[in-house]
Amino acid sequence: MIEIDPRVDPPMTADEATTLTGFLDYHRSTLAMKCAGLADDQLRLRAVPPSNLSLLGLVRHMAEVEQYWFQFILLGRDISEAHFWTEDNEDGDFDDVDTADVAADFAVWRAEIEAARRAADGLPLDTVGKNPRRGQPVTLRWILAHVVEEYARHNGHADLLRESVDGVTGE
Repeated sequence: MIEIDPRVDPPMTADEATTLTGFLDYHRSTLAMKCAGLADDQLRLRAVPPSNLSLLGLVRHMAEVEQYWFQFILLGRDISEAHFWTEDNEDGDFDDVDTADVAADFAVWRAEIEAARRAADGLPLDTVGKNPRRGQPVTLRWILAHVVEEYARHNGHADLLRESVDGVTGE
């Protein structure tokens, strides 16, 4: 069992924006907690074959998710300089972890979280971005709910990976 739980529970009596961002921060902290205390090689380990998932790959993937939804979709910024994937390897966030700089990749993830917080800060939940894949508008409300879903799904993967790496289980 993971002994120290740094997460802050989402508020149970708050407005919608505070509730959504509370759950998002909770899930961000959950992924960080799943990675805590592991050596670089353990974070790179693809511990549940035949899957190519690793804890570091999940962190890199979530950095890309944060950047895509908050910078590109919500704010309309150019993100042609992706961190980990390329047109030649769209799964580079997961695939290219064997020699990755763990500290640098975690720093990118943290920076994208902070950039996402700044992007959404003070915006009404009805603020509209554009989803170019579907050509439809998408609200900040939907983006927040979707990114919570991304973290929740991948935190389930992180549970299995962490337990496979060193036997640690936890919520």
